[in-house]
This record gives sequence, structure tokens and C-alpha cells, in this order.
Amino acid sequence: MMYGMYLSATGVITSAYRQDLIANNLANAETTGFKRDLATFYQRQTAVQENPLLAGISNPILQKIGGGTYASPTMLDTTTGVLESTGSALDVAVDGSGYFTVAGADGQPRLTRDGRFRTNESGQLAMAAGKGNLVLNAQGQPIRLNPALPVNIDTSGNVIQGTDILGRLAVVEVPDPAGLKKEGGSLLSYSDYSTLTPSQSQLRSGFLERSNVDPALELSALMDTQRQLEANANMIKYQDQTLGELVNTVGKVS
Repeated sequence: MMYGMYLSATGVITSAYRQDLIANNLANAETTGFKRDLATFYQRQTAVQENPLLAGISNPILQKIGGGTYASPTMLDTTTGVLESTGSALDVAVDGSGYFTVAGADGQPRLTRDGRFRTNESGQLAMAAGKGNLVLNAQGQPIRLNPALPVNIDTSGNVIQGTDILGRLAVVEVPDPAGLKKEGGSLLSYSDYSTLTPSQSQLRSGFLERSNVDPALELSALMDTQRQLEANANMIKYQDQTLGELVNTVGKVS
């Protein structure tokens, strides 16, 4: 087989994968609470490294080249974005590493950093984005408001109307960010909800967390990825031309 062509092909595939992630990051540069995706890779072992029984039929020189690159599972950059003042009492930002807890459609909770809240038609506190998932309190229950009264949310997450504390927002810590999975609509699922613990992060009412995407950084990475993709694509073309010369010219019977 054309060993170099296969190496170049893996380079094209991984570069295209990284390019898609960067494009998605750029598209969400203004999405509240968005966390950028990180493309990670690993070096694939050669056939002999995977199966030592093939050692006798392999070229030892080629084994030193490696088996190309493969994409690893996508990671999240969980660094906090810039907190931006909005002046709205129902806009809340987590000043730290915690996540708001909201109700999922399947009965399981979901996590989010999007603190754009509103009072829904039933008088319950809900997300303003997506499908309006209900915001949960520390006991895992929805929070009911009186639409006629102003709302105040303090730094501990207590939802206050007048002199009454209607509940405390459930803000949790994620022990392993690798267990987070994006579901769209600013929602995240987690691999093991039983390991979540109450967060000590403070909340800031009247603020929202901006996306942690740096457009300049992403554009620079996008151009670098495009160059890598083009280089690998060109190598495939050159190797194909070389193979054509080998078959049509060198191996030609005169």
C-alpha cells in the first residue's frame, strides 16, 4: 500500500475535524455562556505496534514514521468568560466554576452557564434561551415567582421577592469537565450527576457571562489548520502522481 498516502489522509481528516470545531467556536463567539471546543489528537500506532505478529512482514524503517494522527474526544475549555453588565435583575452570571441546574426534557437535570432567566407563563423561573427549561432550586424543584413583584437574586443565589426567599438557585461544581457533553441550546449533560456538589461560586445579578471564544485566536488557528489541510491534500496529489509515473512510465515495457 502507499504508506505515505495513508498518513496524509489521516492528516486531512483530522485537520478537517479541527476546522469544523473552530468554525463552530467562531459562530458562537457572541453566545452567552458558550464554552469553546478544543480539538485534541493522538498518534495512531503502526500495524506492527498493534499486532507484533506482523513484525516479520513490515519494513522497520517505516515503523519509525508512526501510524498518523487520529482525533481524540472533543474537550471543553471551561475558563470563565468576561462578565458583562446588563442591568436586568433576572440576568445572572456565575463568578467562578459552578453551573446552573435546570430541568431536562427526560426528567434528568441539565447544566448551563447561560444565566438569562425569565418568568414563564406558569409563573416559574425559566431559561430565556432554548426551550425555556425550568431553573431548579437546591432541592431540585422549580422556583415559582409572583409576576407582580420585583425579583432580586443575591450573591448566594437566593431568589427574593419583597421579604420572602422563594428558593436558592442550584449551582453545582463539576468534578471532571471531561464528563460534560453539549446538547445544544446552551445545555450540558454530565456523565455522573451523583458526583456533583454544591458550588461556592458567587452569583452576580444584572450580569451575563460572555462566550470565552477569542475570535482573533480562533481565526489564527483556523488559518493554520487550513494550511495543514492543504499541505496534506497536496501530498496525496503528489503521491498519486508519483504512483502514476511509476505505473505508466517506469513499469512500461519498451
